[in-house]
Amino acid sequence: MQEFFVEQKLDPEVVSDSNTTETDWPSVTVAIPLYNEEKHVDRVLSTFLHSSYLNIVEVLIADGGSVDKTRELIRKWAEKDSRVILIENPNKYQSFGLNEMIKKAKGDVFLRADGHCLYANDYVEECIKALKMDASRNVGGAQRYLAQNSVQTGISLAVKSILGNGGAKYMKETYNGFADTVFLGCFWTKDLKKLGGFSEINITNQDSELNLRLLEQYGPSIRVSSNVKSWYYPRSSFKGLMTQYFRYGRGRLITLLLHPFSSPLRSFLPTIFILSYIGYVISDILTVQSIYAVPVSLFFLGLVILESTRVAWVHRADFSKNIWKSNKKQPNVISKVFHTACSLIIMQLGHSTGFIFQVIKRLFSTKNSW
Repeated sequence: MQEFFVEQKLDPEVVSDSNTTETDWPSVTVAIPLYNEEKHVDRVLSTFLHSSYLNIVEVLIADGGSVDKTRELIRKWAEKDSRVILIENPNKYQSFGLNEMIKKAKGDVFLRADGHCLYANDYVEECIKALKMDASRNVGGAQRYLAQNSVQTGISLAVKSILGNGGAKYMKETYNGFADTVFLGCFWTKDLKKLGGFSEINITNQDSELNLRLLEQYGPSIRVSSNVKSWYYPRSSFKGLMTQYFRYGRGRLITLLLHPFSSPLRSFLPTIFILSYIGYVISDILTVQSIYAVPVSLFFLGLVILESTRVAWVHRADFSKNIWKSNKKQPNVISKVFHTACSLIIMQLGHSTGFIFQVIKRLFSTKNSW
């Protein structure tokens, strides 16, 4: 996986067919919403400014008021390369920053990037190849995870289980074809402007909401390509994971209310299960005759542990090469299973409690908003 550390311009023939030239490749605006990313900003800017793709016309950075050295570092890059443009995002949240960048975008293509991710050298051109395929309106690759501690290990393995990914196609590294959403995204700029950009009432899940609008207007048009490769470091603590999925759950309800007929089932199935389980346990407590809530609970816990064991075993061979990225000693099997099981449980609890919280909030508000 050393490919995303190499920073060099390749020969044009590497990124084009023998009968094409640089002008045959659409111009690209790289859009990066950032906030307090001094540890990552140099890496991500270097990645795209030294990309092998020859027609990146600008790299826009929407900063949400960083108080560290992020803005200073961006200005230093801008002095060296006029393509780097700093855009103010006083509202801080990503959807606002993305919309400001859409308004100013000059490229034919709007490629969204994230400061925390690592990207393959051919990331941009592989996105463009997929975008130029018939019917494509947004493209991306699988969300590949990397780990540097035991919690990240558990999360990285948990998302490889259907209990952790809900069957989402963009979570499968070998999948090629249409899906309902992708990781990050690469769009035709004119489509984003026509649709009015990202929803600003939803500070999470705005990607999925926009993709549902694309699907409703154009039909199957969200393409996943296994050749589009990026890597993501998940939360490093269970508290951070719980907070993240709580916010996901809140965002999912907002999206569901906006798109009740096109939202995927995985948007609300965890909440239905959790509520049903809670009702079952309460019924067992309130009834005179036991309905076996304790053994059923142990059965579900056993299933989670069994699935965690299966995932850890299936990915034992490629763990060192494709997931673990630390000089420290790898977690042992027991640690992998434990942290994977905890991650699966926290993901479901976080998502469901966030969803329920937003339902309650919606009951006392006339607006479908954050």
